[in-house]
Amino acid sequence: MLLPAFHSDYAVANLALARIVARRPQRFIGFAMVHPARDRGRVLAMLTTAIERYRFSGIKVHRHDAPITREVCDAARLLRVPVLYDVTGEVSVVELLAEQYPDVAFIIPHLGSFADDWRAQLALIDHLVRHPNVHADTAGVRRFDLLQQAVRRAGAHKILFGSDGPWLHPGLELAKIRLLHLAPADEALVLGGNLLRLMALSERAAAAPAATAAHGR
Repeated sequence: MLLPAFHSDYAVANLALARIVARRPQRFIGFAMVHPARDRGRVLAMLTTAIERYRFSGIKVHRHDAPITREVCDAARLLRVPVLYDVTGEVSVVELLAEQYPDVAFIIPHLGSFADDWRAQLALIDHLVRHPNVHADTAGVRRFDLLQQAVRRAGAHKILFGSDGPWLHPGLELAKIRLLHLAPADEALVLGGNLLRLMALSERAAAAPAATAAHGR
């Protein structure tokens, strides 16, 4: 799964990423980035282009840019794609997102904190347990016991492998998953099955209105 790096204009960055994904569409999955504040008023247009024209599969927002907004979440709901939101430790917002947008799948990277804030990561595990539409990725999580707890309490179906490359080494991040000693089926979910499932759910939801209209229902 490929994401644009931080950029002064995410419309430009998304287009550049689209060209990369188009070279190997069977291997690469693109997620579009938007800046919730700077792109205010054009978020839906940007994301519609990314999802429908570039065939991207999701949205990425980083709290370092700006807090996520209703505009972004409403676009995700309309376009029926998951949202990868780096909350940078501000885990309390997950409760609001999960409850106000129960039909949107949210993926919270780094188990809630790239800065190794174990309190935030513990709090996110609680959200994983309570909210069906909240997921987390494993990139950069140093406390191995918290990864174990996340899988044990929330289930392997709520956890996605993340590498955060090129900043982190994917081999090291993959080794952490192997060391969880999950059942083969659960490991397969973490290492790709969960992301593919979220994408498939989005695709089926998108197809439903068209099918209903075709049958006159």
